[in-house]
Amino acid sequence: MRPAKTPRQWRSGTEPATARSDLKLRFLLSVTFTPFFAVLTAVFALWAAHTSSAAAPSSGTLTFFAVCCGVLTLLALIDLWVVVRRRRTEL
Repeated sequence: MRPAKTPRQWRSGTEPATARSDLKLRFLLSVTFTPFFAVLTAVFALWAAHTSSAAAPSSGTLTFFAVCCGVLTLLALIDLWVVVRRRRTEL
């Protein structure tokens, strides 16, 4: 008689062993926030380009916000690509 194997990693909670994220919700969020962050990137970039050196939000601050929104746009696009690919393979 063989001894019972113990799992390598103990799970806590009631989640299933093969839990996956809600692809419909991730798709909706990615489709919503990709254009939102893209528009914010353009707005902050244009605002930074047309601001004077003595303006209240400096050009550097606005550029930082534009870069942050650009990174968020890229992350939303990557997530959208992953979700679309996973939804196609699940069918």
